[in-house]
Amino acid sequence: MSAIPTLTTARLTLRPMTLADAPRVQLLAGDRRVAATTALIPHPYPDGAAEVWIGQHERNALSHNYTFAITLKPTGELIGCIGLGTDATNQRSELGYWLGVPFWGRGYTTEAARAVVDFAFSHIPNLHKISSCHFGNNLASGRVMEKIGMTREGTRRDHRCKWGEYHDEVDYGLLRADWVSTHGAQ
Repeated sequence: MSAIPTLTTARLTLRPMTLADAPRVQLLAGDRRVAATTALIPHPYPDGAAEVWIGQHERNALSHNYTFAITLKPTGELIGCIGLGTDATNQRSELGYWLGVPFWGRGYTTEAARAVVDFAFSHIPNLHKISSCHFGNNLASGRVMEKIGMTREGTRRDHRCKWGEYHDEVDYGLLRADWVSTHGAQ
């Protein structure tokens, strides 16, 4: 049994990744347009990197760091990834995600992010805040954060260097109290 639960939404299943997902991860995340929107995805995407990354997920989940495959219902087609990195000392998690280019603009990321935020505040002990950020030129990601109730907290200018270019990072956050006010005590 996995330490990573399976979450479902109207159109999606968010499930633990398996090594069988590695070729699809490399294909989708390896698209330069996807890699360009993230701080950590390399391009070109190296052979074997997806297998190493997926191999860490179960161990990471033991400290409330969850990575979910975003898959379509009912086909199970993997279309992206969403995860939480938890800092227990400061009682916060950071939300991160990517989606394959053919699936952009359909609301899948927002749907997945809502499910993960609800899971986090319902299941991670003492979680006080979820934060996330996006490159300043990735306005679609900012819209996802706003749609799930996050508040824009500021911009760190030229904060991240990717492929020799500096990018602003725009920070968002959602406090448990704000989540509870829209979802009721859980």
